[in-house]
Amino acid sequence: MSDAITVSSAGDAQDLVRAKAVLLQTGDAKRRLSPEALRTALVDLHDFWLSSRCAAIGLTDRAALVAVGALGRRELAPWSDLDLVLLHDGRKDIDRIADQLWYPLWDAGIGLDHSVRTPGQAVQVAATDLRAAFGLLEIRHIAGDAALSDSVRASVRQAWRAGIRSRFDEIVEGAQGRWRKIGDVAHRVEPDLKNGHGGLRDVQLIDALAAAQLVDRPGGDVLEAQRLLLDVRTELHRLAGRARDVLRAQDADEVAAVLELGDRFELARALSGAARAVAFSAETSLRSARGALPRRGLAALRRNPVRRPLDSGVVEHAGEVALARDAAASRDPALVLRVAATAARTGLPVAAGTLHRLADTAPELREPWPRDALGELLSLLGTGRPLVDVVEALDRTGLWGRLFPEWGAVRDLPPRDRAHVWTVDRHLVEACAQVARLTTRVARPDLLLVGTLLHDIGKGRGGDHSVVGESLAVQVGRRLGFTEPDVVVLGAMVRHHLLLPHTATRRDLDDPATVTRVVETLDEAVGDGAPGTSGLLLDLLTALAEADSLATGPGVWSPWKKTLIGDLSRRCRALLAGEPLPAPPDDSDQEMAAAVLADHRPQVRFADEATPATVLVAVPAAKGSLAAAAGVLALHSLEVHAAELSTTGEVAVFRFTVSPRFGGLPDPALLRTDLGRVVDGTLVLADALARKERDYAPTNSSEPPAPPRVLWFDDEATGAVVLELRGTDRIGLLHRVAAALEGCDAELRWARVATLGSSVVDSFSLAGPNGDGAIRTADRRRIEQAVIAAVG
Repeated sequence: MSDAITVSSAGDAQDLVRAKAVLLQTGDAKRRLSPEALRTALVDLHDFWLSSRCAAIGLTDRAALVAVGALGRRELAPWSDLDLVLLHDGRKDIDRIADQLWYPLWDAGIGLDHSVRTPGQAVQVAATDLRAAFGLLEIRHIAGDAALSDSVRASVRQAWRAGIRSRFDEIVEGAQGRWRKIGDVAHRVEPDLKNGHGGLRDVQLIDALAAAQLVDRPGGDVLEAQRLLLDVRTELHRLAGRARDVLRAQDADEVAAVLELGDRFELARALSGAARAVAFSAETSLRSARGALPRRGLAALRRNPVRRPLDSGVVEHAGEVALARDAAASRDPALVLRVAATAARTGLPVAAGTLHRLADTAPELREPWPRDALGELLSLLGTGRPLVDVVEALDRTGLWGRLFPEWGAVRDLPPRDRAHVWTVDRHLVEACAQVARLTTRVARPDLLLVGTLLHDIGKGRGGDHSVVGESLAVQVGRRLGFTEPDVVVLGAMVRHHLLLPHTATRRDLDDPATVTRVVETLDEAVGDGAPGTSGLLLDLLTALAEADSLATGPGVWSPWKKTLIGDLSRRCRALLAGEPLPAPPDDSDQEMAAAVLADHRPQVRFADEATPATVLVAVPAAKGSLAAAAGVLALHSLEVHAAELSTTGEVAVFRFTVSPRFGGLPDPALLRTDLGRVVDGTLVLADALARKERDYAPTNSSEPPAPPRVLWFDDEATGAVVLELRGTDRIGLLHRVAAALEGCDAELRWARVATLGSSVVDSFSLAGPNGDGAIRTADRRRIEQAVIAAVG
């Protein structure tokens, strides 16, 4: 206890509150306690006050005060509740003692979870309430009769060990239900440090299994992970001034600075590593505990489970993949990968003992890898979803990094793009799981699997990750034993893995220059490769684009994106084969234009009601007509993916590709009516869209949007330049940008809208005053400023 803090044993607990406030003072950085020192000081402070209070009210014999929960574990965060149990063996005045103990804490506003139990009641509640049992396993004596506390602790633990077999399924179901509900600490943007998968409650779960003598207590990596989780939670409490278990994005930078972890991305990376270590330990502990459950009746008389052969040197034992008795990694270079592939193929987990044995004995593979080692790797990568858990197990025990030393730079690396839901290393594995079902689409599934595994391997090293990743992929390909032409294709896959999705969603596919540029890039990438290599690379990139999108996050792979990439791929294949490119569709609709001229009112109809749908809009040609049409579509919850523009005399005709944000397509008559009201001025679009944005925009986002950015491309559209806007999605974004462009007298020919989660990359083809791509620097600056102002 600090000399500056004094706590009396008076009847109220206000002095406890004041002393706690002194500990939490953060004005002087030199006097600020570290998270661990703060927890220790808070435990000592509360222990002292509680023991003094107990002495003052006569709690000495035949009763004892014990702490459970955070105070019992000596993990008290600044705003954790006090979990206290008053034990007694039948004292008549126990109600008086309880009132004199609880009321001062309540009056001081201190969070309190309390109970009064006899030893028999404590054992009974532990036997019926699983959460109470976890707490009572950790009771720590505070004051009173220490022998009573020790007796209850011993009785609860004995009953826990005796009844663990009948309660084990409940333990597993509770943990898995919590994991499904709360999600992974390692991969949540705003993780629940206490309840999430890999959080502090999982450490308590492992401790409870150890108390039942089913597993060993967690080792050093889990203890280090627990310390980081506790430190972050402690600082989160101190920063928030109240109890909080969810680390919000807006608090992460400040917490990271206090913990000297740089910024929120470094903190996220450290938390990911810690949480994955805890999650892996919890999962393996549950499996080990099930195998160690005490047997009863006839089961106790049965011999040990039979070891069933699965592959060379690999057997099934007690529902897990294990090593055969004569297997040795030093004599069998492919053994690690064979164990992993067998586990993924059978759906059985690898036994923890097997993982640790392999980690201790498996040597690094010589270069190039033996052919059977590469075969086992391809077998593992081709298993799909089962691959994810197997690679996680290899990675947490150091085996995956031994196979791929390049993995260290992406391990636990948080994404910088909010569309990504996984860390970079997990994203690579998820993409492999997705691409496994696409291997029949390509002539070289081996290159597809390995290229997908490596496509983002260049992240975390600075520079363009595609360029950095190309050299790493070449390095890995040679080590794995691929031929030099195959290594070139692997490098090209990684270097150009964004070529198709970026081109398809941001450029005009009807422009021959777009397709020609892609084919020239493919030809240049493979150089003097064998005939057909450019086509092979095209097929590989097409499949990789789909798997990459599916592994990024919800909504990134859409029917519209699938259509665009498929269309671009077909056009490129036709050009490679020397076939003519398909003629662009007729963007005008003479019948609609005639109807507009006849009654001077807008016309709207759906030319295609599939998903995505095509809607044609014709309005009298005037400045602001595109903004009006786009705004009305947004008002009716239609997400615009593309817009094609043409003018027929006095009529502007727009072809929009759209998808409903929810529900079905609106009645075109409603669209026509609202567009007419906009044209005649009776509907103010800006006000209507603002109301819709207030009603439907997400309200739980705590992270400020990324600042918008504008880029210019001069050689990617025939007779025009391309303006690319990168920013945060919002309702009516195309309406605002179109209004800004039309206000600058820029001639807009087409637009492409690519939405990635909450982020967008919108591309606009603009012609200069002479109908070509010559837009002066001063005009570009003026357009850029107008666009940024519109979206901001």
